[in-house]
Amino acid sequence: MSVEFKLPALAENVDKVTVTKLLVAVGDAVRKDQPVMEIETDKASTEVPSAVTGTVTEIRAREGQPLRVGDIVLVVSDNGVPTEPAVKAASPKAEVPKPSAVQTPAPRTAMNQPLPAVPSAGAPIPASPSVRRLAREIGVDVSTVPGSGPGGRVTIEDVKAFSRRVRADAPRPAAPQASTATVAPEATAFGEVERVPMNSVRRRTSENMTHAWTTIPHVTQFDKADITEVERFRQQYAKRVEAAGGKLTVTAVLVKLLATALKKFPQFNASIDVLAQEITYKKYYNIGVAVDTDRGLLVPVVRNVDSKSVTEIAVELQEMAARAREKKNRLEEMQGATFTISNLGGIAGTAFTPIINPPESAILGVSRGRTEPVYVDGAFQPRTMLPLSLSYDHRIIDGADAARFVRWIVDALEQPLTVLLDH
Repeated sequence: MSVEFKLPALAENVDKVTVTKLLVAVGDAVRKDQPVMEIETDKASTEVPSAVTGTVTEIRAREGQPLRVGDIVLVVSDNGVPTEPAVKAASPKAEVPKPSAVQTPAPRTAMNQPLPAVPSAGAPIPASPSVRRLAREIGVDVSTVPGSGPGGRVTIEDVKAFSRRVRADAPRPAAPQASTATVAPEATAFGEVERVPMNSVRRRTSENMTHAWTTIPHVTQFDKADITEVERFRQQYAKRVEAAGGKLTVTAVLVKLLATALKKFPQFNASIDVLAQEITYKKYYNIGVAVDTDRGLLVPVVRNVDSKSVTEIAVELQEMAARAREKKNRLEEMQGATFTISNLGGIAGTAFTPIINPPESAILGVSRGRTEPVYVDGAFQPRTMLPLSLSYDHRIIDGADAARFVRWIVDALEQPLTVLLDH
């Protein structure tokens, strides 16, 4: 008997991968938990272990080929013993269960009972401003929503039920269609061009950032922090952190400070559910840190930063960044962020507008620190100033709160001991 090994579910929301390297060939003996191929998702690279034991008789996967969860990777000989719910080759006489003669009617809920008729074309739609606002926010045309209220009036529950029904009925596209204006037909008329397929990281980044920019009302708050004393601190303790296996950076210091800032300003550690009209405040503090790689931008996550020291955070950041650049980062360390930092200070720039990573409500951008003349105690002094750019979701966060949040970060960088007064 032959046994098929199919691509298992690797992580939540990961349903498509790209094969980067095959680790077995036809005729090889494989055992359970032996890596059989390397794959790349939009966030990480990892090895896929076999769930069967036996001799490889056929390999269906190909390097560079996209695979979806459930696709056949390889087939092993009859000494393969499936583990977990591995799928056997199709049985020649699989019995199909016959439907029961008596069908129990499904309960009539708001989702399956007949809906009232939609108002005729041209007629005014009876709906309150709050109902219309909700419909706009979740992308529903209120004129298409059947109303269950008096006189066919559309209620908030009608809009929610209609949206759920549409989302359940609509097939999920594999990926957004590329705009026809991305590459103009006449591009080749002016010279030589080269067309290169997007890798999985770039493709998913394109999808996620387009969705974030078009659905989240972004606002960016800018400020500068005097980090002259932080730089002295870094120089003084750099070797101590290096001995532990890390690098004492401004990012590591900021990650630790954010643990306290997010507790003080919980709306920055929250996410919004527009359909349910709810805000979820998270009681855990996981900071994503953007890493520049040859594949594109990856964001490994430092978990539970409130329970870790600056040294522990520095070591973890160093290790995760190295794994991301070497394509060895694990899927689990790329998920669960509640807030993100993007530091471009090692490259250039004075400020930028980072795009929020949904479902987070904010992201902190850090630019290059530079020496500037600052008026202190009646005279100008050379001080190291660090530009900060906070982009936030205006549906959850007001401008005044954003200004206070950035100001708190600035004060904590300039006078870090004050953080200990209340924490």
